[in-house]
Amino acid sequence: MEQSLESFSTWFRELYHLDKPDVREYSALTLAYIGDAVYEIIIRSYIVGKGNAPVERLHKRSSRLVKAETQANLIMAIEDQLTEEEHAVYKRGRNAKSYTMAKNATMSDYRKATGCEALVGYLYLTERYERLTELIHTGLKALALID
Repeated sequence: MEQSLESFSTWFRELYHLDKPDVREYSALTLAYIGDAVYEIIIRSYIVGKGNAPVERLHKRSSRLVKAETQANLIMAIEDQLTEEEHAVYKRGRNAKSYTMAKNATMSDYRKATGCEALVGYLYLTERYERLTELIHTGLKALALID
Protein backbone atom coordinates (compact mmCIF):
# COMPACT_ATOMS: atom_id res chain seq x y z
CA MET A 1 0.00 0.00 0.00
CA GLU A 2 2.80 2.40 0.86
CA GLN A 3 4.19 1.99 -2.64
CA SER A 4 0.95 3.05 -4.32
CA LEU A 5 0.71 6.21 -2.20
CA GLU A 6 4.30 7.11 -3.00
CA SER A 7 3.60 6.43 -6.67
CA PHE A 8 0.58 8.71 -6.54
CA SER A 9 2.60 11.45 -4.90
CA THR A 10 5.32 11.19 -7.55
CA TRP A 11 2.76 11.09 -10.37
CA PHE A 12 0.89 14.09 -8.93
CA ARG A 13 4.06 16.21 -8.60
CA GLU A 14 5.09 15.31 -12.16
CA LEU A 15 1.63 16.08 -13.57
CA TYR A 16 1.54 19.53 -11.98
CA HIS A 17 5.28 20.22 -12.35
CA LEU A 18 5.79 20.51 -8.59
CA ASP A 19 9.05 20.07 -6.76
CA LYS A 20 9.16 17.86 -3.72
CA PRO A 21 8.39 20.29 -0.88
CA ASP A 22 10.97 21.29 1.69
CA VAL A 23 8.64 21.32 4.67
CA ARG A 24 11.23 23.14 6.79
CA GLU A 25 10.38 26.22 4.72
CA TYR A 26 6.65 25.96 5.47
CA SER A 27 5.03 27.83 8.31
CA ALA A 28 3.22 25.85 10.96
CA LEU A 29 -0.08 27.26 9.72
CA THR A 30 0.67 26.10 6.17
CA LEU A 31 1.32 22.61 7.51
CA ALA A 32 -1.96 22.83 9.45
CA TYR A 33 -3.79 24.01 6.33
CA ILE A 34 -2.88 20.90 4.36
CA GLY A 35 -3.10 18.73 7.48
CA ASP A 36 -6.72 19.77 8.02
CA ALA A 37 -7.65 18.49 4.56
CA VAL A 38 -5.64 15.27 4.93
CA TYR A 39 -7.18 14.53 8.34
CA GLU A 40 -10.65 15.18 6.89
CA ILE A 41 -10.10 12.80 3.97
CA ILE A 42 -8.82 10.08 6.31
CA ILE A 43 -11.89 10.45 8.54
CA ARG A 44 -14.31 10.59 5.60
CA SER A 45 -12.66 7.56 4.04
CA TYR A 46 -13.08 5.68 7.31
CA ILE A 47 -16.73 6.70 7.66
CA VAL A 48 -17.61 5.82 4.05
CA GLY A 49 -15.67 2.57 4.39
CA LYS A 50 -17.98 1.54 7.22
CA GLY A 51 -20.88 1.46 4.76
CA ASN A 52 -23.12 3.48 2.53
CA ALA A 53 -25.53 5.88 4.21
CA PRO A 54 -27.35 9.12 3.47
CA VAL A 55 -24.92 12.03 3.19
CA GLU A 56 -26.47 13.77 6.20
CA ARG A 57 -25.69 10.75 8.38
CA LEU A 58 -22.17 10.49 6.95
CA HIS A 59 -21.59 14.16 7.73
CA LYS A 60 -22.88 13.77 11.27
CA ARG A 61 -20.59 10.79 11.90
CA SER A 62 -17.51 12.51 10.49
CA SER A 63 -18.21 15.89 12.13
CA ARG A 64 -17.70 14.56 15.63
CA LEU A 65 -14.31 13.12 14.62
CA VAL A 66 -12.95 16.23 12.89
CA LYS A 67 -13.95 18.91 15.39
CA ALA A 68 -11.23 20.76 17.29
CA GLU A 69 -12.12 19.14 20.62
CA THR A 70 -11.65 15.65 19.18
CA GLN A 71 -8.37 16.59 17.50
CA ALA A 72 -7.15 18.11 20.78
CA ASN A 73 -8.05 14.95 22.67
CA LEU A 74 -6.48 12.79 19.97
CA ILE A 75 -3.13 14.58 20.11
CA MET A 76 -3.13 14.40 23.92
CA ALA A 77 -3.79 10.64 23.71
CA ILE A 78 -0.77 10.05 21.45
CA GLU A 79 1.59 12.80 22.57
CA ASP A 80 3.81 10.42 24.52
CA GLN A 81 4.22 8.28 21.37
CA LEU A 82 5.53 11.13 19.21
CA THR A 83 9.16 11.26 18.21
CA GLU A 84 11.15 14.33 19.19
CA GLU A 85 10.80 15.64 15.63
CA GLU A 86 7.02 15.03 15.55
CA HIS A 87 6.58 16.67 18.94
CA ALA A 88 8.50 19.74 17.76
CA VAL A 89 6.20 20.05 14.72
CA TYR A 90 3.13 19.66 16.94
CA LYS A 91 4.40 22.38 19.30
CA ARG A 92 5.14 24.72 16.38
CA GLY A 93 1.56 24.32 15.21
CA ARG A 94 0.09 24.62 18.68
CA ASN A 95 2.01 27.82 19.35
CA ALA A 96 1.36 29.43 15.95
CA LYS A 97 -0.51 32.71 16.05
CA SER A 98 -3.74 32.18 14.15
CA TYR A 99 -6.17 35.02 13.57
CA THR A 100 -9.20 32.75 13.40
CA MET A 101 -10.75 30.21 15.72
CA ALA A 102 -13.28 27.40 15.35
CA LYS A 103 -16.72 28.58 16.40
CA ASN A 104 -17.43 25.80 18.90
CA ALA A 105 -13.98 25.31 20.42
CA THR A 106 -12.05 26.64 23.37
CA MET A 107 -8.82 28.48 22.59
CA SER A 108 -6.87 25.62 24.21
CA ASP A 109 -8.57 22.97 22.07
CA TYR A 110 -8.19 25.09 18.94
CA ARG A 111 -4.45 25.49 19.48
CA LYS A 112 -3.94 21.78 20.19
CA ALA A 113 -6.03 20.94 17.11
CA THR A 114 -3.91 23.29 15.01
CA GLY A 115 -0.81 21.52 16.32
CA CYS A 116 -2.36 18.16 15.45
CA GLU A 117 -3.18 19.36 11.94
CA ALA A 118 0.36 20.72 11.51
CA LEU A 119 1.73 17.29 12.43
CA VAL A 120 -0.66 15.59 10.00
CA GLY A 121 0.41 18.03 7.26
CA TYR A 122 4.07 17.47 8.02
CA LEU A 123 3.76 13.68 7.90
CA TYR A 124 1.74 13.90 4.69
CA LEU A 125 4.17 16.23 2.92
CA THR A 126 7.14 14.13 4.00
CA GLU A 127 5.29 11.07 2.66
CA ARG A 128 5.24 9.25 5.99
CA TYR A 129 1.81 7.86 5.28
CA GLU A 130 2.13 4.76 7.41
CA ARG A 131 3.16 6.76 10.47
CA LEU A 132 0.41 9.29 9.79
CA THR A 133 -2.37 6.72 9.65
CA GLU A 134 -0.90 4.78 12.58
CA LEU A 135 -0.98 7.85 14.83
CA ILE A 136 -4.52 8.82 13.87
CA HIS A 137 -5.76 5.25 14.29
CA THR A 138 -4.04 4.89 17.67
CA GLY A 139 -5.50 8.17 18.89
CA LEU A 140 -9.05 7.44 17.76
CA LYS A 141 -8.89 3.96 19.31
CA ALA A 142 -7.56 5.39 22.58
CA LEU A 143 -10.53 7.75 22.64
CA ALA A 144 -12.88 4.83 21.86
CA LEU A 145 -14.16 6.65 18.77
CA ILE A 146 -13.55 3.77 16.38
CA ASP A 147 -13.64 0.01 16.69
